[in-house]
Amino acid sequence: MSPMRTRFILIETSHPGNVGAAARALKVMGFDEMVLVAPRYANVLRKEETIQRASGANDVLDKTRIVNTLDEALEGISHLCATAMTPRDFGPPTRSPRAHFEMLLGRSAPQTQRVAEHVKQPGPISSIGFLFGSERFGMKNEDVYKCHVALSIPTHPQFGSLNLAAALQLVAYEWRMALGGFPVASPVADANVADAAQVSGMLSHWEKALIEIGFLDPEAPKKLMPRLNQLFNRANLSPEEIHILRGVAKAMIETAQAKR
Repeated sequence: MSPMRTRFILIETSHPGNVGAAARALKVMGFDEMVLVAPRYANVLRKEETIQRASGANDVLDKTRIVNTLDEALEGISHLCATAMTPRDFGPPTRSPRAHFEMLLGRSAPQTQRVAEHVKQPGPISSIGFLFGSERFGMKNEDVYKCHVALSIPTHPQFGSLNLAAALQLVAYEWRMALGGFPVASPVADANVADAAQVSGMLSHWEKALIEIGFLDPEAPKKLMPRLNQLFNRANLSPEEIHILRGVAKAMIETAQAKR
């Protein structure tokens, strides 16, 4: 769960598929509050294209509210972020999502003296809203003026056009990362890593095998076994892998003895 309420607000959406894709984008980032302001289709949440593009995020669609005005969608929001590529005269400061989130959460300060002098640092917030304009017209000036910041996603300077759902996914990802993100699953669970005794036993087996094939001189072992020890420690071997390596050692010993 997020430490603060997070709401994504879409103004005058025209394509049902974008609504479904937006729901999917929110769900994979662990958010579920979406509000549509005067969408083109009153039944957009029930349209087949919407449901298909949601790809299973039906619970987000079920919670989504439709309102007639932006003011209704903003109720209960203490910090509002517009998404606008072009800065507005007399509008809020424009920042990248990452830079703004770091400042919002108290991890950095504004980068220029001008910002430091004329823009107040945001105080503690209890809820945050992300505002997205329509696919056809983007955000209206009057809507941007309601916001505390305009978030501009860094893109190629000659091609900055983003699909609505893609832009929402990027902002949702950056916000989730700012909040701490989700743990990345390891291909080998910690519980399935061989313990030190298993590694030590396997190394003893390998030491015998390396002596048998003449690779290791027991009278002058140098640093071979300590280096192998470090190598296998870095590998985070599983018990199954230890078993395989012991099998290799056993085969080396048997082959060397058979040739005598």
